[in-house]
Amino acid sequence: MREARRFSRVLLEQFAKAKILGVRADKKHRYTGVWVVVVENRVFVRSWNDKPTGWFRAFADEPEGSVQLNDKEIPVRARRTRSERLQRAVSIAYGVKYNTKASEKWVRGFSQPEREVNTLELLLA
Repeated sequence: MREARRFSRVLLEQFAKAKILGVRADKKHRYTGVWVVVVENRVFVRSWNDKPTGWFRAFADEPEGSVQLNDKEIPVRARRTRSERLQRAVSIAYGVKYNTKASEKWVRGFSQPEREVNTLELLLA
């Protein structure tokens, strides 16, 4: 198994400030915009649904991919977050970061157990 590589402090700050992150599981897929949060100096994304042809399932099949952040393409490796503690912390982070009236429905939805399990941690590839 490959050693996990963490993001630099500068990149973590950029992830923390970004409202939308483009994710792509491999070269065959297009970038999809997703919400991103930083928890315990780690980068997390969560899928609203687990469609067979969606980005979340594509990362499950092939963990290598890339993200678009501030006009940069960064190679990443995704791994499933199985820790309930971290899944819950990610839900809380979504509520703190995406705290507008328009975001309330989505934040509540992301806190549902069936969506909390759709959490991926992104690492440098």
